[in-house]
Amino acid sequence: MTTLNATPYVVAIGGTQRPGSSSEKALEAVLDDVRAAGAETRLFNGASLAKLPLFDPSITDRTPEESEFVEEVRRADAVVIATPGYHAGISGLVKNALDLLEDLRTDERPYLDGRPVGCIVTAGGWQGAGVTLSSLRDIVHALRGWPTPVGLTINSALPEWREDGIAAYATTVSALAKQLLHFRS
Repeated sequence: MTTLNATPYVVAIGGTQRPGSSSEKALEAVLDDVRAAGAETRLFNGASLAKLPLFDPSITDRTPEESEFVEEVRRADAVVIATPGYHAGISGLVKNALDLLEDLRTDERPYLDGRPVGCIVTAGGWQGAGVTLSSLRDIVHALRGWPTPVGLTINSALPEWREDGIAAYATTVSALAKQLLHFRS
């Protein structure tokens, strides 16, 4: 049985290569809430994910960036993943990072086993956001994680997003942050 950290450690994965993207803003908002509740956090945003080489399961030597990413997820008590919805699916940038978690397959706690995983999707419409959220939750299940009951979908085409951004979603952000901290095994 794995012992939890006394101070919860939450790793956030996602964003796009565009600084300040809606998915990155949503991740940062969740991290703000979990930090306010006393958690330690680590963000792997789009810029850091872009440094990860394309995953190849036949290559076992890892770059320093890949090793750091895997080690931080390995020690995480909870994970939150944000992706833009691209054509009803998660971005290649986020999927590549999640594929790298194959390195955790032989751990005592394989993949994301026993960890709550918050799922966030931003898209330019509700249909794409909903379908992508379902897909992201399926991926989390495949990695043995526990998707939190609250998932955050943001329609970045709506006026409230353009006017005040993440503030329009504050209630859902807080609910997701609480579940990340309280559903730890």
